[in-house]
Amino acid sequence: MPEKIRCKTTRQADNKCDLCTSSLCCTYFTQQIDTPRSKYDYEHLLWQISHEHVKIYKDDDGWYLLVTTKCRHLVEPGGRCGIYPVRPQICRDHDNDYCEYDQPAEDGWELYFEDYDSLRAYCKKRFKRWER
Repeated sequence: MPEKIRCKTTRQADNKCDLCTSSLCCTYFTQQIDTPRSKYDYEHLLWQISHEHVKIYKDDDGWYLLVTTKCRHLVEPGGRCGIYPVRPQICRDHDNDYCEYDQPAEDGWELYFEDYDSLRAYCKKRFKRWER
């Protein structure tokens, strides 16, 4: 997961984004995927995780691809949105009532695979005849 959020100040703010110095919610995206069940499904995940910046996790809501890549519209200094008035609807709908600033997302993950080797090791445990 991207680096932990660091606080600019300990004061309360109307908007937690004012306290976040790493724009964490804009440095990755997730895509829910079908629960892998077969060796074929896991082979497909191994292919996906073989690509740069792709990780996989499972939480209470299911399985997800996690793509760690910074939004190209973040501007420095401060990591604010450079297209805020015309940002996509999904960005407008984002609610930070409870976000990564409150608790790291990974605290809720049941499984996490950061690379090909970690997922392959899991596959070998899950499928006794993985190599065959």
